[in-house]
Amino acid sequence: MALRNIVLEGDPILRKHCREVDQVDDRIRMILDDMVETMRSANGCGLAAPQIGMMRRMFVAEPEEGRVYCFVNPEIVKMEGSQTGDEGCLSVPGYQGTVERPMKIKIKGLDREGNPQEFDFEGWDAVVMCHEFDHLEGILYIDKSSNIYELTDAQEEQ
Repeated sequence: MALRNIVLEGDPILRKHCREVDQVDDRIRMILDDMVETMRSANGCGLAAPQIGMMRRMFVAEPEEGRVYCFVNPEIVKMEGSQTGDEGCLSVPGYQGTVERPMKIKIKGLDREGNPQEFDFEGWDAVVMCHEFDHLEGILYIDKSSNIYELTDAQEEQ
């Protein structure tokens, strides 16, 4: 596994719609593994392929420590309710913003072996999945935020 460079806001790659993955093979699995390592190294809870410069529809997420989700060609097929909370992003370091997201979602796609998977998420887990899914559409949380604020050094350490 290898650490990948995280693309920062301002790079046009973050604003593009990603292409589907044609086949889940060893190369895709290696990239997903690299993404998990990179996400953890940066103290993130999710990372999408465009954030490492790849225009493919895949992301990794670890909304709670120890449970990693890998989604290839994900689709959000159902959304319910609403919640509002603060979000940050590895591609927008040092800032957070308040974003409205669905309270519950159903998401399907392929796992790291290329097998179909489907999950229901709610609360924080739903926020993480929606945030990463948005990256595949070229959308950043700052596009949806009602306010953006700079984090203090103490907040960034938490």
